[in-house]
Amino acid sequence: MRTGLYPGTFDPITWGHVDIIRRACTLVDRLVIGVAINRDKGPLFNLDERVAMIEAEARQLKVNGGVEIVVHPFENLLIDCARDVGAQMIVRGLRAVSDFEYEFQMVGMNRALDARIETVFLMADAKNQAIASKLVKEIARLGGDVSKFVPVPVVTALATKFGQG
Repeated sequence: MRTGLYPGTFDPITWGHVDIIRRACTLVDRLVIGVAINRDKGPLFNLDERVAMIEAEARQLKVNGGVEIVVHPFENLLIDCARDVGAQMIVRGLRAVSDFEYEFQMVGMNRALDARIETVFLMADAKNQAIASKLVKEIARLGGDVSKFVPVPVVTALATKFGQG
């Protein structure tokens, strides 16, 4: 069974994330979506909220893809999480060249820690390249329409967080 790990903060999950999840499902039999517990980032949504949003989207994808999708919070090293879930590959989404520079460094470090786990990069679909969770939160905070960038339940959750719903 080929297992992939797609890690991120997912604060909140966007259409870009969903696109990468959908495409990663064509590469693996089991996809673990690793939800990073990163206290330094100070996420808008708590861990339970982020996991629930991801699980809601994953349920819809499972029906169409037939791939097992598991949502797994983690707070340890990414490579250790990959080992914990039995992943042979780490899936990373790229939007721009600046993403690649950071990811290139991470691949080198992860390969030094465990050369058996490969990293696979998926380029964001052109329509999703500008979507960043940070920008989505800023637009929502200022009362803008984020429905083009995130699933409907996330639109609602953002409006609630910012006292607009």
